[in-house]
Amino acid sequence: MSYTAALREAEQLIARSSTWTGMTAEAVARMRLQNRFPTGLDIARYTAPIMRRDMAAYDRDPAHYTQSLGCWHGFIAQQKLISIKKHFGTTERRYLYLSGWMVAALRSQFGPLPDQSMHEKTSVPALVAELYTFLRQADARELGALFREIDAARAAGDLARERQLIHAVDTHQTHVVPIIADIDAGFGNAEATYLLARKMIEAGACALQIENQVSDEKQCGHQDGKVTIPHEEFIAKIRACRYAFLELGIDDGIIVARTDSLGAGLTKQIAYSAAPGDIGDQYNSFLDCEDMTGLPVESGDVLLTQGGRLMRPKRLRSNLFQFRPGTGEDRCVLDCIHALDNGADLLWIETEKPHIAQIAGMMDRIRAVRPEAKLVYNNSPSFNWTLNFRQQVFDDWQAEGRDLTGLNRAQLMSEHYDGTALGREADARIRAFQREASARAGIFHHLITLPTYHTAALSTDALSKDYFGPEGMLGYVAKVQRTEIREGIACVRHQAMAGSDIGDDHKDYFAGEAALKAGGAHNTMNQFAA
Repeated sequence: MSYTAALREAEQLIARSSTWTGMTAEAVARMRLQNRFPTGLDIARYTAPIMRRDMAAYDRDPAHYTQSLGCWHGFIAQQKLISIKKHFGTTERRYLYLSGWMVAALRSQFGPLPDQSMHEKTSVPALVAELYTFLRQADARELGALFREIDAARAAGDLARERQLIHAVDTHQTHVVPIIADIDAGFGNAEATYLLARKMIEAGACALQIENQVSDEKQCGHQDGKVTIPHEEFIAKIRACRYAFLELGIDDGIIVARTDSLGAGLTKQIAYSAAPGDIGDQYNSFLDCEDMTGLPVESGDVLLTQGGRLMRPKRLRSNLFQFRPGTGEDRCVLDCIHALDNGADLLWIETEKPHIAQIAGMMDRIRAVRPEAKLVYNNSPSFNWTLNFRQQVFDDWQAEGRDLTGLNRAQLMSEHYDGTALGREADARIRAFQREASARAGIFHHLITLPTYHTAALSTDALSKDYFGPEGMLGYVAKVQRTEIREGIACVRHQAMAGSDIGDDHKDYFAGEAALKAGGAHNTMNQFAA
């Protein structure tokens, strides 16, 4: 709604009551414009079509891939979007990612936990709501500044400037962007998945990422011991997410089906198979089995038939069954095709390294069956990017027959290689990774799962080293505050960032000349006005 339309509507509304004394239509219009999304469902209804449009744009041109950073607190998400708008002028094709790893490590009432779905499931929708609360506040703060500029232009009689500012309000781009939210393995059965999905959507999530691990055996995708579930059980959870979207009226909600099969060597159960070659039989065909033809059957043996032969799958004392080594990629391809065949919109293949050829090899096979297949890819901090890409360059140069004298593949992480031709080539490949992987390997969305976990630790380490050392207060002033001022970091005026200006506006609306405001002449934040 435009500023003028909102003002006219508020005038008509206030005119209906003779007892709403002291209220102004402009205040009502401004408050409404500052609160564009009253509920999480309003956010999900707004952001789901954005993702759908971006997916269509990527299909037309893979240069239009999308990106996000994982955020573990609303303030982090808010500052990220403020920075994006400041540096690039638009939030287009930039999303948020909610990482289950960071919820477990940073937001659980139990304290820091490993990424094993032990944290409270309610903490996930609570974080979705928190992220959007901070993004909506960023809208209110930015619009509030425009409103104050409109008042100043009016007071100065500058009509041209006033019209310019009203246009800025009418064309204001919200900080609210789509979020891809990690629902882990659903925290239970399909019903538990549905209940949690509904809460996450009500909080604003338009895209849910669900993985094919066993809920009560869930592991981080970059740790050992992962256990997958048969396809039918996973499809029931995808279906549960879709029902949650449809029940809440988010008909275009997005489901990201993640497979951990590349690194998962175990399954909790043997899949049910009604006929040879069905999806259950295909899942079971990857089991590591011993031919039992002519051999005695022991007490407690679990047996199945494969190709007319009686087979005993290898079972651990944990009652888990092993897959044959080397079958991970085949299982990933089958997982992805079956997920797309049964309601998933996007795929996620968790890999052990960022290697375009490996990812593209699997995607080529998937796209041979489902040409529209697109990936969400984890540019994970669990990868040693420097070492991985230096080793890739080393291996490529070795295959080309280049002279590698003086290069030691086992020592490539050393600073010695930073300024070398190999180091520069590896960095160039890292810089181009997202663009090239999107063009070659079908990656629609690139995310870093837990970057802000690392940046918080790194910046705190730097400040602690200086402040508690000989630099003292200069450690903060030179490395933090002076840089904030010169780089135009919004939160240098931390009182305004926390909402003091918005509060002062409201005091004006509510109490008029009797308002006791925080932003007076003696507010120390005025030192940062320039």
